[in-house]
Amino acid sequence: MSGTNEVTIERDDSEQHAEDGVVVPLERINPDTLRKMVEEFVTREWSELTDAGCTFEDKIEQVLQQLKDNRIKVVFDLMSETCNIVPADRISN
Repeated sequence: MSGTNEVTIERDDSEQHAEDGVVVPLERINPDTLRKMVEEFVTREWSELTDAGCTFEDKIEQVLQQLKDNRIKVVFDLMSETCNIVPADRISN
């Protein structure tokens, strides 16, 4: 990661709610699967940041680092049966 333009993942939802589901430990996710999940997340969530001075690869590395730092987590949503990447403080205990 070459830039100093780190972007922190935060949801700007009008109704703040906790995510219900199961936190999936990173070591339980195949590295290729995790990479593809992060790529999809970056494409979906950060499309508006194209002029933020970060490349696609920079954004992916930022998300991976935030996952390693436990600032964000992979959560399996039991209702939709999908995985989401969410800020750690949005996960219900």
